[in-house]
Amino acid sequence: MLVYEGMLPFISPRLWRQACLYAANRPERMIRISGLVLMLAGIVLLKIIN
Repeated sequence: MLVYEGMLPFISPRLWRQACLYAANRPERMIRISGLVLMLAGIVLLKIIN
């Protein structure tokens, strides 16, 4: 997981910084919904792989 999380800041620090600033300016509800969607997508991917 850390390898994937470290790829964007390594490859494109400017894009990573812009993404962080964009996320920081979103309402909490939108951030929570995005987190839920990402968790569900991860669970689905794990079920498909296993």
